[in-house]
Amino acid sequence: MSSSNCIGIYTMRPCCRILMGYGSRSSSVFGSPQPKLNDIVTHNLSKLQSRRQKRSCNSQIVGYIRVIDPNRRVFSVSDSNWGQTRVCKTTSRVGNTSSSRRGILVIPNVASDIRNHSTSVETQVNGKTSFESIYIQGGLNVKPLVIEKIETDHGDVVREEESRVEVNGSNVNVNIGNSKGLNDTKDERELSDIEKEAWSLLRDSVVSYCGNPVGTLAATDPADKTPLNYDQVFIRDFVPSALAFLLNGEADIVKNFLLHTLQLQSWEKTVDCHSPGQGLMPASFKVKTVPLDGMNGEFEEVLDPDFGESAIGRVAPVDSGLWWIILLRAYGKITGDYALQERVDFQTGIRLVLNLCLKNGFDMFPTLLVTDGSCMIDRRMGIHGHPLEIQALFYSALRCSREMLIVNDGTKDLVAAINNRLSALSFHMREYYWVDMKKINEIYRYKTEEYSTDAVNKFNIYPDQIPSWLVDWIPEEGGFLIGNLQPAHMDFRFFTLGNLWSIVSSLGTHKQNEDILNLIEAKWDDFVAQMPLKICYPALEYEEWRIITGGDPKNTPWSYHNGGSWPTLLWQFTLACIKMGRTELAQKAVDLAEKRLSADQWPEYYDTKSGRFIGKQSRLFQTWTIAGYLTSKMLLENPEKASLLLWEEDYELLETCVCALTKTGRKKCSRLAAKSQIVV
Repeated sequence: MSSSNCIGIYTMRPCCRILMGYGSRSSSVFGSPQPKLNDIVTHNLSKLQSRRQKRSCNSQIVGYIRVIDPNRRVFSVSDSNWGQTRVCKTTSRVGNTSSSRRGILVIPNVASDIRNHSTSVETQVNGKTSFESIYIQGGLNVKPLVIEKIETDHGDVVREEESRVEVNGSNVNVNIGNSKGLNDTKDERELSDIEKEAWSLLRDSVVSYCGNPVGTLAATDPADKTPLNYDQVFIRDFVPSALAFLLNGEADIVKNFLLHTLQLQSWEKTVDCHSPGQGLMPASFKVKTVPLDGMNGEFEEVLDPDFGESAIGRVAPVDSGLWWIILLRAYGKITGDYALQERVDFQTGIRLVLNLCLKNGFDMFPTLLVTDGSCMIDRRMGIHGHPLEIQALFYSALRCSREMLIVNDGTKDLVAAINNRLSALSFHMREYYWVDMKKINEIYRYKTEEYSTDAVNKFNIYPDQIPSWLVDWIPEEGGFLIGNLQPAHMDFRFFTLGNLWSIVSSLGTHKQNEDILNLIEAKWDDFVAQMPLKICYPALEYEEWRIITGGDPKNTPWSYHNGGSWPTLLWQFTLACIKMGRTELAQKAVDLAEKRLSADQWPEYYDTKSGRFIGKQSRLFQTWTIAGYLTSKMLLENPEKASLLLWEEDYELLETCVCALTKTGRKKCSRLAAKSQIVV
């Protein structure tokens, strides 16, 4: 077979589809022109062999052709020769009948060296016509190329570390680098009854697509007759589930999840004739069974994503792409399988997310500007603007991306932009979001209406904005990052996820990280009480609640997102405590949660100021409650594994000031003046 033939990255393609409830159109990536299409070739895949309740997925090679499908964008890589194919056939049994499935594996004759490949559009090296076109848009159920052996030019076979994985129901040998012995890391200690129950419930929530696990349902409450979207796989909700599986040596489900969500990202989304950014990740997806056209009694499985067009308020999930990048790094760190993040389609997926986040706009700040409801708090709660949670996740995603991006001529500008943004963002958050007793007293004495480049009150914050509860509540030792900052507005509420993730990612200084945990310990009855942990403190009440939430009946004071207690936050709290050497705090919280979670049937959240009642609209058997507990238990049992999920201080960032004001006639920026807030 000639090495100059093209092959799509959807080589292993089951007869399952991705269902899009809107039009998808080809368009350029990063402003590059779309490739000219000379022909359109339609591939007739094998029909799905299923009758009524029996379904199976057929796979076949998608020929060696040069014609580009009009619904896919092409990225070119070079210097790789493709060899033989191998047909694998498996038989699955349903009841008293059996069905066969065929798949064709592509075995490359040389090792993949993605770091030497360009990811630019329509790249050709030295004018040669030998290249493989990698399709990233519209691909249905992308499967990774399976490498079984590497042959040298002399025909010798060089075998690397191998691991058994399942591909369309068959066990095959796959080279996945350092992941050998991954299953040996499983925790072999005797599990408690509550842990056994939690693992059973977590496995019951697993969703399969074409016979392969791809995620976990948001909730599996058998008594819930109106599940709304709780019967879907959410990106943010799956993260603790993914970590639980990874820490237990079960990586396949996480890999499948990353692959399929990447495929969903690449489609162009349209809502009311408007197309949001191409790199947007879905909030969730659902596996649906639909009848085959013209085939009576036969069905196929499809993926139906939600990019916000079905969400309450029709808000795009800004945090989905950030969590996806964070999970991709965690997968590589825990399994040692870095080949996945080095693939061209994954490199492109990272770049698409960053392209959305790093676009220049009207904003004067390095923080991300978002609407209300664009993260875990997905209802109107007055977090529009620059909420802490988004900034902490943004900072983490930037650091993850800098680690995973392959630096070449096509990415060096992006990496430079990442470094600049990290430097500006870390300074901005540490200097302007941080409050403690000293800072509050400083704000209390602010002068207003300052017009100069050396103003102290840069955001024109009025001292009367300091809430009365904060003055008496803040302890002498301790502090936190406020919830939001905009011109003439500071949101002094404590948002738990944002503060915890600031510790995990080292967005805050070492001293600030210590003070956040000191505050939580000092105010344990406010943040934890009878169930960890408050999503925010304090709750909006009375007229403030009516104005800010619009009188939301679900976000009443001390309920749901308005001061409710969310057990899923345990795993972030555990990570933060392990990093700062305060494992006793995490253990105390986990022990407290253990007393109630199983007896209360694993609720989504708890109500009241002390977290005493199960939430009035809380779903039971909430998966990320279960997974958050399991992840916390495993991290406490093996604290060394937490280091794979943490970031330490990056001192190189502290030496960089991106504003370069010294080159102009204007006054030097305030970064040096705030040196004490930066250097540990």
